[in-house]
Amino acid sequence: MAKAKTVDARHYDVILAPVITEKSTLLSENNAVVFKVARDATKPAIKAAVEALFDVKVVGVNTLVTKGKTKRWKGKPYTRSDVKKAIVRLAEGQSIDVTTGV
Repeated sequence: MAKAKTVDARHYDVILAPVITEKSTLLSENNAVVFKVARDATKPAIKAAVEALFDVKVVGVNTLVTKGKTKRWKGKPYTRSDVKKAIVRLAEGQSIDVTTGV
């Protein structure tokens, strides 16, 4: 009898959403997927979350933080939130289809 795989709830707090842009679509041709992640997420935590949630083998994780821009609304300045993104490289032959909305 096969053992049912359980996913830790913490993994859902690490991976927030896929980033679907023209640049991330070009990266998907090179076995890479871009995710919006929690600001306090570490590279090992991101790797563990992607491997657990999508059942793939992760080769590497690169992260970047996009600082929030200062904008004005009705003459009053405000700052958009900072966003952390992770570029996850997958092993050869592995893929994640983020456009299906599973």
